[in-house]
Order: sequence, then C-alpha cells, then structure tokens
Amino acid sequence: MSRPTLPADAARRLAWPLRLTATGMAVERLWRAFWPLATVLLGALALLGSGALNALIPPFWVAMAAGAVALAAFARGVRRFAWPTRPEVLARIDAALPGQPIAALLDQQAIGRADAGSQAIWAAHQARMEARLSGARAVEPDLRVARADPYALRFVVLIAAIMVAGFGSLSRVVDVTLPTGPAAQAALTASWEGWIEPPAYTGKPSLYLNDQPAGPLAVPTGSRVTLRLYGQQGVLGLTQDVAEAPIEAGLPFEITRNGQIEVTGPGGRRWRITAIGDVPPAVRPGGPMERALDGTMSQAFVATDDYGVVAGRAEFTLDAGALDRRHGLAADPEPRDPIVVDLPMPFRGDRALIEEVLHENFMQHPWAEMPVTMQLIVEDAAGQVAQSQVHEILLPGRRFLTPLAQVLIEQRRDLLWTRANGPRVAQVLRAVAHNADEDLFPGAGPYLKLGLAIRELESALAPELTGEARDRMARVLWDMAVAIEEGSLGDALARLQRAQERLAEAMRQGASPEELAELMDELREAMRDYMNQLAQQAPQGEQPPMGDNMMTMTPQDLADMMAEIEELMRQGRMDEAMAALEMLRQLMENMQATQGQPGQGQSPGEQAMQGLQETLRDQQGLSDEAFRDLQEQGGASSSAGESSDNEGRDGGQGRGQAHSGEGGEGEGSDGEDGQQGDLAGRQGQLRDQLEAQRRGLPGAGTEEGQAARDALGRAGDAMDGAEEALREGEFNEALDRQAEAMEAMREGMRNLEDAMRREQAARQGQQGTAAGEPGARRNDPLGREAGAGGMTADQGPLADGEDVYRRAQELMEDIRRRSGEGDRPELELDYLKRLLDQF
Repeated sequence: MSRPTLPADAARRLAWPLRLTATGMAVERLWRAFWPLATVLLGALALLGSGALNALIPPFWVAMAAGAVALAAFARGVRRFAWPTRPEVLARIDAALPGQPIAALLDQQAIGRADAGSQAIWAAHQARMEARLSGARAVEPDLRVARADPYALRFVVLIAAIMVAGFGSLSRVVDVTLPTGPAAQAALTASWEGWIEPPAYTGKPSLYLNDQPAGPLAVPTGSRVTLRLYGQQGVLGLTQDVAEAPIEAGLPFEITRNGQIEVTGPGGRRWRITAIGDVPPAVRPGGPMERALDGTMSQAFVATDDYGVVAGRAEFTLDAGALDRRHGLAADPEPRDPIVVDLPMPFRGDRALIEEVLHENFMQHPWAEMPVTMQLIVEDAAGQVAQSQVHEILLPGRRFLTPLAQVLIEQRRDLLWTRANGPRVAQVLRAVAHNADEDLFPGAGPYLKLGLAIRELESALAPELTGEARDRMARVLWDMAVAIEEGSLGDALARLQRAQERLAEAMRQGASPEELAELMDELREAMRDYMNQLAQQAPQGEQPPMGDNMMTMTPQDLADMMAEIEELMRQGRMDEAMAALEMLRQLMENMQATQGQPGQGQSPGEQAMQGLQETLRDQQGLSDEAFRDLQEQGGASSSAGESSDNEGRDGGQGRGQAHSGEGGEGEGSDGEDGQQGDLAGRQGQLRDQLEAQRRGLPGAGTEEGQAARDALGRAGDAMDGAEEALREGEFNEALDRQAEAMEAMREGMRNLEDAMRREQAARQGQQGTAAGEPGARRNDPLGREAGAGGMTADQGPLADGEDVYRRAQELMEDIRRRSGEGDRPELELDYLKRLLDQF
C-alpha cells in the first residue's frame, strides 16, 4: 500500500515550515548528542589559555585523560545522533496545530466510500483541516539538557572560557609542549607576568606586558615596572638596564633611561624601552602689569607643561639698588622676607596651558610704591621648577592725592622701614600739627586723631619702640590717611572740586591710564550730582532773564569738555589736559542757579529738605567751634616739649581762632566753662530743631520716608550724647558724637530725596498731560527741562531734535573708529565692541 501524501495546496503551504523545523530538529539532536564533547573542549581551552595546565603535575597524564574523555564524548554523540525524517518533522508541526490537521489530511476514508453523503461529509472534514494549515509555523528546537546536566557543568566551563578570552592570553594555547623529562617539566611549570604603570599625573593607562609584543616600547620616564616569575628558581630570569641600579627579579623598579627589559627562559620576551622624558614647565608674564587707584594690581601670566602645572607662586623682593635712599629711607632697613603669593590655578580642566591673572593688593605692605623685582615660579607634578625672568616693577600701592594723607603715608612708610625712625616720625608729625591750617586739615576729626597719634607714638618711644607698638601706629596712620582721602563731603560743589583736585594731582604724579580712568569716572559722578543740585535749585516761576554777558551751558557742553580732557590724557598731553581741567573748574564755579524765595512755591518735601540742610550747616559750624576749643586747650596744656610763651586762644600756636569774631583774650577757667555751656546749649537747640523737623517730615507710610525718620532719630540721639559731652568738657567725645549726627543727617536727607522722587513720579503719572500748560515746563540753568517741584525731568539731558540724532550718529562713528584701533587696551576694545553690539 502506498504512503499517503498531502494535497498539493497543503504541501505548498507547509514547504517553509517543514524546512525550518527540520533544521531546528537537526540542531537540537546535534546539541543533545554532542554537548558533553563541547563541554570538554571548552574546558580544555580554558585550561590552556589560563596557563593552569602548565602548573598541573604531571601535565602529560592530565592532557591524555582530557583527550580520552573527549573521544568518549564524541563516540557518544555519534551513537545518539540521527537526522530527522519527514514524518517526524510533520508530526512536530502537526502537534503544534489545533486538531492535528496534517494527520487528518493524511488519513483515508475507511467506510462509506460508496455513500454520497458520507463522501460529502468526509470532503467537508478534509477542507476544514486544510484550512487550519494556514496557521502552520516552524517549531522552535528544544535545546534544554538540564536533566542530562544536573550540575550545570556546561555553564561553568563556558564562564571559564569567557574569562580566559577576556583576561588571559590565547597565545599560551600554542606554547604548550609535552614534557619529555624532568627539565622539560620544570620549564613547563615556569611562567611570568608583568605590568608597566606610568606616573599617575601623566593620565596614561597601565600596560600588561604579557599582551605587549617583543620589540620597541615607549613609556614615560618614572614608570614603575613590576615582573613576577613563577615556577622553579632559575628557570626564568630578568635582565634590564633601564633602572639606575641592578634590581633583583620580583622587585619593582622605575624606568629612568632608555634601555632593554628581558625575561629570559621559556616563553620569555625582550622589549627595547624608550623613556619619554618629562619636559620642564615654563612661565612668563602675559602682558604689562595693571594697577587700580586703590592699589590693586593685575598681572596676567601664561604657564605651560606637557602634563600640567600643579602649583605656582610670585615672589617680590625689594630692589634696594633702585631705591632713593634719602630722608626716612637713609637708615638701614629692618630685614623682611620676600613677598610670596600663590598664582591662581584652575580648579578643573587641563593644566597643560594656563592663562590666568594674578590679582593682589599690597597697599598696606611696607614696600608699597617702592621698586621691587618680580619673578614667577611654577612647578609640575614631577617636581620640576621653572622660573620666569626677573622683572623690575614698582610695587603697586594705593595712590593718595590729598597732601595731608600723603604726609601720613610717607611717615608710616618710614616707621615701617625701621623702628629707628620713630623719633624722626614723631618730630615730623608734630611739625605738621603745629603749622597746620584749615586748608590742610578738612575738619576737626583728623586733627584730633593726629594729636592722639603723636602722643601715643611719643609714649611708645620710651624706652624703646617695640614691633607691636610700631605696627599699631602704622595702622593708626593708615586709617587716618584713608579717612582724610575719602572724607565725606555733603556739598555737591565741594565733591566736584575735590574730584577735580584729585584728578589734577594724579596727572602731576604721572598716574597710570587705569587710575586716571577711575578718577575720570569719579569726576563724572560728581559733575552729575552737581548738575542735579543745580536743577533742584531752579526757581519755580519764570526763567531768569539772560544778560548780555551771560551764557548757558548744556550737559552736552560739559560732557564734551570732559571727553576732551580724557582724550588729552590718553594722548599723554598732560599740560593741556590740566589747562582744560582748570577751565572746567572755573566754569563750574561761575555757574549760577537763580534761587526763589524760601518757601515760595515749594512743596513740603522741598521745605523739609531746605530746613535739614540749614540744620546740617549749623551742626557743622558748631562742630568746628568745638574743635577750635579743643585745639586751644591742647595748646595751653602742652608745655612739655613746646615753647613756654603760649599766647592763648589767639596766639600763634595751634589753630586757635576767635569764637565770636573778636580777638580771643585769655579768659581763664570761668570763661572756658561759660564757652562749654554755650556750646552745649546751642547743641541742645539744634537737637530740638531737628526733632521738630523729624515730626513734620513728609513721606509718612512709605519705606523711604520711614528710613529718613529712623536716620534723623539716630542723629538726634547722637546730638544728645554730644550735648552731654560738651557740658562735661569732653571735647573728644563730643566731636565723635557730632560726626555721627552729621552722617546720620546726610543719610536721612538721601532717604528723603528718594521719597520725594517717588512722590513726584506718582504725581506726574496722575496729572498726565496737565503739565503741558503754560509755565509748567521750563529749562533749568543746564538747558534741561525741569520736572515738578524743581526736580530734574526724566526725559534726558537734551530735548529731542535734529541735533540729538546728529550727535548720536557722530558718537556711533567715533565708537567705530576707536574700536578699529588695535593699539588700544584690550579692556577698552571689549567695552567698545559691547557698545556696538548693543546699539
């Protein structure tokens, strides 16, 4: 009987599932038959690659046993393997289908062949089974052998083979030789391994010598070599000439020069080592040193190294040969160590190239403004040190422009130069105090502090000036000089004059461009404050008539003059710049603002501001009188070391002046007590006047108004203390309290001005265009439109018009011209570029 076959359509549908399933069944039977052989072969490969076979004793019999096991596993696989037949493949696919349609299609009708109904039912059954073949898919092979390998030996061997492939050396597989005697067995058990570790700072990886072929090998100098030899002694050896001294086998050594490293014996290698030397670092200044007005220095530098700079420093040493050894510097100086400061280093990133800027301030150092030598020093991780060339510079210090401050700083320098200058410094300071006038001393406080400093210095000189006392006096003189240099001036015109004088003095002293730029900014700020003050003093009514000999100046005119001064300074034409500055000073002094009648047309805030200004002037005058009394007291009582023929209050000693505008006669103690009582009474009246002004201060409920009230309250408390001190004759304490009161009053006036400005802005927002009525807008003496209440308008310094656009175009062209000049400082070019980007 012939074997039944599938219908043609069914056979066509099952063609690919049959092929794929047959292939899977063949792989499945191969794996089930030969997995023991694969396990044995992988295990042998792991033993050979790891070198463990060479350590086994005796390795020959181990190899023979492994070969026998592999042969048995192969025979088992051949015996168990059989290729899958077609019926087996069909049965595998049929088992995966619902209802076993393949078996149904292979069946034949057993009964009812002659019955038409039975045949119809059979045909329908066959058609339904054939339709189910549309879901036939290839069946995956079953590769599970867990029952045959309960200890999972196949996985253990697989992991060992993977480890050998990743961490071992497959070259050892071909190095295995069968021993023929005891010497051969000893050679077979010998092995080695080694590493070369470059210094950590190089950032280079370690080298595993077993993976490095014999031949040339370049490594950094200082690399650490570690070689381990295994097996019987004498089988393997080590020879090298890259270290300074012979090294025993097994001990680490460092590569210091070119040479060879060789492992002698079975499986040995030889490398020709090239030691890559560490290039020493280098450092140089990145440009000329820059200095600011406050003494801050900025020194750019560039440091390089092949692997990176780890540290650096700058050393400043006094250049005694370039020093002008006169006056206080004629004596031998006390020894001082060089100034050493660390160079800034980046916290992260590559240090092979460092471009940084050293910012330091040596304004209080004894060598400030003296010639010194500067040297930059850097070090790399290998300990190599590099030094820059020695540069002769003037150690930057704070530039003092006030004559009295300059005197104090010079005496401080002499005192720090050597303590032997102590008597000379005291004598010079006493001469300054003896011949002082009001132009030299700006107020009572500096003169008083100088007298106390002189007495303290003279007391410290007996019997000998100590280092601690010297340093304390140096701090006192420094604080006095700074206080005089930065003395607070309440009047805008006085601040403007001070800024002009400081700029002129800096030009005479040959200040640096950076310092002149700072002083020019200070002058612009003072000019702006003065112009605002003139605008606030403008009359509320009509503009004052202009005479034939009067002229108006706009803010643009003043700005042009200052720009011209700055350009002359930049070109080095200092004489012309000083002449232009003097012309500007005269113009500002001659500029006038017509004042209205007090209280006429003024707002409550303006009236309060005017009252506070008068109170502040009265307090300043009272403080000056108390200061003169203190001077005359000191002149009358300091007979030791002074001329005995004291002339009293109006004598030639000290700064005594008549208090009441008349000649000051010797009044005795009763007159002095009466004068003290008069000063205390006037101080109390000023305190009551200030309290009344504080109660009537506008701006209640606002932050600025409350701040003004708090500041004036502190001023009143300080006045109370000054009154009490005056009654007790403590002029020192009284002057301190009066200074506190004046400072608090200035703060309160600034807060009140802020409150008035806020109130004006709110009022302008409510009024809208009502300000456009006749007389509501007028020009102030500077050509600007004045806002409500005499405040400066917010529209800008100039009215809109053709001239404004023309001027703007000229400014843009000038900025473009300057930005194209490559010889300008980098900082200025960056600033000009930002202006062009913005506008």
